[in-house]
Amino acid sequence: MCEVRDTPLSVDEVFAVVQDRAAGGTAVFVGTVRDHDHAREVSSLSYSAHPTVERELRRVMEKVAADFPVRAIAAAHRVGDLEIGDLAVVVAASCPHRGEAFAACRRLIDDLKAEVPIWKHQGFADGGDEWVGAC
Repeated sequence: MCEVRDTPLSVDEVFAVVQDRAAGGTAVFVGTVRDHDHAREVSSLSYSAHPTVERELRRVMEKVAADFPVRAIAAAHRVGDLEIGDLAVVVAASCPHRGEAFAACRRLIDDLKAEVPIWKHQGFADGGDEWVGAC
C-alpha cells in the first residue's frame, strides 16, 4: 500500500496490508491532527501534495525495505481539509522481529516527513496561518 488520498484513513486497513505469517513484529505509526502547534491553537488544517507524491513515497518505502528485513510495508497519507483528531498519516512495517519492525516503521515515517512532497497549511485561532513543508 502506497497511497495519498483525500478520503479518511483506516488503521485497520493499513494493518491488514502488512500482516504476514513470517513476521514476529508489526509496528504501526498513526499521525493525527492536533489542536495546537508551538503553543498556538490550530483552527484549520489542510494538506496538499505535488503530483509526484506517490512516486516519491514509493521510493522512500523501497529504501526502507532495502535496509530492513521487511516482510510487508505500507503508507497512507491524507490530503485536503482535515479536522482536529483526523488521521493524517498511517505507516506500518512488519519484520521477523519487533526491533526491526520498530526501526523500519520509525525510518518510514521520518523519511516520509523529510522527503515526500506534502505540505501542511495550518490556520490558527489568532487569525494567523503558516505553511509547513514536509521536504
